[in-house]
Order: sequence, then structure tokens, then C-alpha cells
Amino acid sequence: QVQLVESGGGLVQAGGSLRLSCAGSGGTLSTYAMGWFRQAPGNEREFVGFISRSGGTTDYADSVKGRFTISRNNVENTVYLQMNSLKPEDTAVYYCATSFYNLVVRKTTSYGYWGQGTQVTVSS
Repeated sequence: QVQLVESGGGLVQAGGSLRLSCAGSGGTLSTYAMGWFRQAPGNEREFVGFISRSGGTTDYADSVKGRFTISRNNVENTVYLQMNSLKPEDTAVYYCATSFYNLVVRKTTSYGYWGQGTQVTVSS
């Protein structure tokens, strides 16, 4: 069973940057397309971005497009989320997850294994 562990969250001022990592164990992440999601208090979990198995295809929510970048290192079994120009509305718990499909999907139900999340707080 694949286990995912997110790290790299923290407190940052608006305009700052963070890089989140999602490390996999118990399985090879290169066999999965991956997604990043986030959930703010009182809100539903929402799609942030997607990366295909090879890393050749990415997709982003409109709210983060141009600011966030997903990448992966299949040798290190890790997926990354580089977040730049952070805004207070980016404050949330961020999760990575494995996708059932190697094509762009944005629904949480299309993802199987989930990490425990990492908190990102952006102050104004």
C-alpha cells in the first residue's frame, strides 16, 4: 500500500514562496499520476494541480495558474509543489494524492491514496 507524506508547509508572508514535497513509500510513485489538493477551514477540498506519470502533462486550477508549479522526481519517488507569489487566500492544508488515471482529473473521487496534509498559512 502506498503511503504519502507531505512536508514543507509553514507560515509565510504574502508574496513569498514555499515548496511542498510529497514523498512516497510502499510503492513506486512513477506508476501514478499525482494531484495536489487543498482544504481551507469550512471549505471543501479543492483541486490545485495535476502531473502525469512522466511529468510531461500538468494542469492547474485557475486560481493558482502562473504561480504554482508541479514537478516530480521519479528516482527520488517524490512530487513537488512550488508555490510563488502566495496570497492569504492560499492558506489551507495541502494534500497530495495518487490518481487512478493518467489523464487530467480534478475530482477527489478520482484519487486513491492520500497523504495526511501539510499546513500552509499566508499572512497579509
